[in-house]
Amino acid sequence: MVKIEDIQQYGKEHLETVVASATTLQTGFQAIASAYGDYTKKSYEDTKSFVEKLSGVKSLEKAVEMQTEYAKSAYETFVAESQKIAGLYSDLAKQTFKPLEGMVAKYTPAATH
Repeated sequence: MVKIEDIQQYGKEHLETVVASATTLQTGFQAIASAYGDYTKKSYEDTKSFVEKLSGVKSLEKAVEMQTEYAKSAYETFVAESQKIAGLYSDLAKQTFKPLEGMVAKYTPAATH
């Protein structure tokens, strides 16, 4: 027979799990937004610096050399930041569902072989 206390405890555990997941989700999204913001700011500053340097170049050869260096640097930064942000998304998913794992395990009957 199901007791009222059991139902109340289940409700309380469920609420705590949802709150923990929501808190983790919010913190994770803030970290991801911050990472995007930092990357955007760095990219803007790098581009601005490149344009300023390029405007003082006197030869086409030097301009092409600077463009090549800038493109390589921008690509490397993009790849590194993309990997960092992908890692943040992965961590967010793991941490968000972690509280739910315990609840699922608790209320799922063990498989018998």
